[in-house]
Amino acid sequence: MRILNIQNCIISGIFILGLHLSGSAQTGQVNIQQDPIIPQLLEQKTDLTKKGRFGERFNIQLFNGDNNAASEVLKTVRQKYSDWPSDIIYETPNYKVLMGNFRNRLEADRVLLQIKQDYPAAFIPKPRRG
Repeated sequence: MRILNIQNCIISGIFILGLHLSGSAQTGQVNIQQDPIIPQLLEQKTDLTKKGRFGERFNIQLFNGDNNAASEVLKTVRQKYSDWPSDIIYETPNYKVLMGNFRNRLEADRVLLQIKQDYPAAFIPKPRRG
């Protein structure tokens, strides 16, 4: 019985040694060929993301109504809160005044707390895709 166990150990050892030698004998070299425009495209994507023209962005909606009132609100917002971009968009049948182009919800929430003093109905709509 003991001889059988020793033979099994020897056979197993030889088998494992053979696997190790055959596995470590494999070497290779990988060559990556990349189109030269890919780094430029990645750089452009990074720039667009930083400028807020790509990906999810958060805005604060200050007003929803007719064009004349929206224009007045926009003028007031641009004078008082010039640190953040603001604009009017038209979604049938109303005009909306949106402010900011925030990268995350936390940034938008912080500004919303300041804005709520002047515009209590302001809120953060679902993020738009750029």
